[in-house]
Amino acid sequence: MFARAIKKLLRSEKGMTGLETAIILIAFVTVASVLAYSVLSAGIFSSEKGKQTVYQGLQQAQSTLEVKGAVVGLSTNQSKLEQVQFNVGLTVPTETVDSTAIVVNYWDTTMHSEGVTRTVALATGSTERGTSSVIEQDEQFTVTVTIPASANLVAYDTFNLQLIPPTGATLTITRTLPSALAKVMNLN
Repeated sequence: MFARAIKKLLRSEKGMTGLETAIILIAFVTVASVLAYSVLSAGIFSSEKGKQTVYQGLQQAQSTLEVKGAVVGLSTNQSKLEQVQFNVGLTVPTETVDSTAIVVNYWDTTMHSEGVTRTVALATGSTERGTSSVIEQDEQFTVTVTIPASANLVAYDTFNLQLIPPTGATLTITRTLPSALAKVMNLN
């Protein structure tokens, strides 16, 4: 009797084919959903990292400083440019710049000098908003750059000053000397 029942069971396998197909279909759907979840997670993660990279790049690319007003050349003996003086302020009011960390480079057609002597102080008429050495919101700081002694600039010579703040892009100032040097001159 037991043997007959087994033979009867094995004769008709119609239900087994449908069951096997359903198991395979469920396995494919499960694998596909796990794979889709992994791809979506990786895509979201990489797009978030891409967005962070773009924002960091924009922060580094945007200039944090700009010249406010005239660039003035100073020459006590009227034979050689000795100092250049100008005011700087922030281009983005929400940023701050540590004025003690600003590096100034000088170059002209005959020489290049890095880390030249400079002083940075709160400009006359500007109100201190917080820390005395930090350029903040609507503050202006006066930068006085001492031109290297080995620089031999004559009339109509062009020179460059490059201000490198600790964050943000560099600020390059290019000016040309007038035909005759004066004690104080506006450098255009």
